[in-house]
Amino acid sequence: MATKRRKHSDEFKAKVALEAVKGVHTLSELSSMFKVHPTVIAHWKRQLVDGAPGVFGGGNGSRLKSEEELTAPLYEEIGRLKVEADWLKKKL
Repeated sequence: MATKRRKHSDEFKAKVALEAVKGVHTLSELSSMFKVHPTVIAHWKRQLVDGAPGVFGGGNGSRLKSEEELTAPLYEEIGRLKVEADWLKKKL
């Protein structure tokens, strides 16, 4: 029978990725230590390295920017809907 997929916690992924970044052990050694495929470890390592600059990015500034990026399209949609509703009111 097929085995069920395991879901790893974020803490476990961080631990394994940090070990991979340290470079003390090879991916195959880490794979046998943590019972995770080497490709998965390499993926977690890449995610850790790519996301590292965000840790020191200034905190609230990046959060506010992402909120603005999320809300801008919504406000545009609200504006379009209001114009459309006004146009329909005039026509009916």
